[in-house]
Amino acid sequence: MTTPQAPFQQQAYQQPPAPQQNAGAGFYTSPIPVRRATLGDAIASEWTKIRSVRSTIWTLGVQIVLLLAIGLLSAIAVDVSDSDLGSTPVLSLGFFGVLLGSICVITLGVMTIASEYGTGMIRTTMTACPSPGRVLGAKAIVFFLLTFVLTTVMTSVVAVLQTAILDADTPSGSDWLRSTVGVGLYIATLGLLSLAVGALIRHSAGAITIMIGVVLLPLVLAIFMFAESLAKLQEWLLEYSIPNQLSNFYDTSVTGSGPSGWEPLWIILGVTAVAMGGAYLAMSRRDV
Repeated sequence: MTTPQAPFQQQAYQQPPAPQQNAGAGFYTSPIPVRRATLGDAIASEWTKIRSVRSTIWTLGVQIVLLLAIGLLSAIAVDVSDSDLGSTPVLSLGFFGVLLGSICVITLGVMTIASEYGTGMIRTTMTACPSPGRVLGAKAIVFFLLTFVLTTVMTSVVAVLQTAILDADTPSGSDWLRSTVGVGLYIATLGLLSLAVGALIRHSAGAITIMIGVVLLPLVLAIFMFAESLAKLQEWLLEYSIPNQLSNFYDTSVTGSGPSGWEPLWIILGVTAVAMGGAYLAMSRRDV
């Protein structure tokens, strides 16, 4: 005689019912519209990056301090000592502040891209935007506009204050344009050259060292060339050194020869274009 099984025992050995498939269910649809990424998206991303890191605040902050401090102290020193500038343009007193401030722009230009290689963030950047040209172009546009606007505004402020302190004659329009907008374009382009070197070297300290050497080494080498056989090389290094090219925007050339007017800008633009082309090819081969 068999004993009937308890209800709970029957439940224990029963197979669970198979889950029913919802035939009407489809794929998840995001409420955010999906579209192709554009250069504008990359620019917005790079702007968020560059304005949210401390290196930008520190480097550009130091540049502002150097431009203001050196430019105004030079004017005050001339005013207190009652020195006669003679034929020296009053706007040229801002040259040394701009030259030292260019080191800050060089540093930021290198770190804009080389720091991502150091931290490994470049992998995230290239995953989000697999186009090396778009990434490099967005970084270049954001960096160039930021440094150009800041340098131009600050050199304009310093020029106005220097003219007021020394009670000097108002410089001509062409002098104002070259010592403000021209200097801003030159310094921003020099920063782009640093960005390209940072993309090629992929090491912040190494790229910054190379760029400081590019700025200062030709002038230092020329100073110590005493042999007559090196006279032509010495003259060439002096004429085409970055400090001398930058001084031409203030009509105070060290050698009195070489590039003049807007020629230094075309030279640095040509060199930077070649370097940016090399950076694009390097990123296309290594990071894709």
